[in-house]
Amino acid sequence: MSASIHPSAVVEEGARIGDGVVIGPFCHIGPEVVLHDRVELKSHVVVTGATEIGEETVVFSFAAIGEIPQDLKFKGEKTRLVIGKRNRIREHVTMNTGTEGGGGVTRVGDDGLFMAGCHVAHDAQVGDRVIIVNNAALAGHCIIEDDVIIGGLSGVHQWVRIGRGAIIGAVTMVTNDVIPYGLVQAPRGKLDGLNLVGLKRRGVKRDDITALRAAFQMLAQGEGAFQDRARRLGDETSSQYVKEIVAFILGDSDRSFLTPG
Repeated sequence: MSASIHPSAVVEEGARIGDGVVIGPFCHIGPEVVLHDRVELKSHVVVTGATEIGEETVVFSFAAIGEIPQDLKFKGEKTRLVIGKRNRIREHVTMNTGTEGGGGVTRVGDDGLFMAGCHVAHDAQVGDRVIIVNNAALAGHCIIEDDVIIGGLSGVHQWVRIGRGAIIGAVTMVTNDVIPYGLVQAPRGKLDGLNLVGLKRRGVKRDDITALRAAFQMLAQGEGAFQDRARRLGDETSSQYVKEIVAFILGDSDRSFLTPG
């Protein structure tokens, strides 16, 4: 192998180490770990459990990846953590394996940034290009879709879904589902608008942004229950972005929704 493993690191028998992997001083790699090509672990990183880390992901000092869930129902069953490619996992980040009751797998997508001190709990499903800012925490069973940003010191309640392209402000507690492209802020999170800056940065066309604005107003002020408004919206719109919001609202969930004020 072309891996570079510091003499002070402990790599237990059974671990699978890809080409070009760098394992720094005082790291500890468990026997069921798989590190794909060109993964880099800075010093003092612990990777344990049945954990797989994708190509070119970098894990910084004192991160603990693949430890057992913080769930009293966990009884030692075999569960996994699967992390995708090109992630940046900063200092003191913790990511746990799944539980039998939650499907058994915690998943993290590609190209994410997990800033210092943040936490990804058991059975969470995290998409691509997600940013979780310093000391934010995802509880168990959360679904975080692609391109979501979660602000520093925020917390996401268990079973919550956050739709694609949404943004959560700093120091916010999110207790209910967040529609795609939503903007949530305030200590007890409120759906306060759309993530227009994120939409513009991704090059979304003006016509689609206009359609999203109109959809948000209809969800906020239309007649009937929230899901009834969403159904009518789905019948009336031709925008794929709006249809994505409608599908999210009408999808399965164990939580209610943050609704426009």
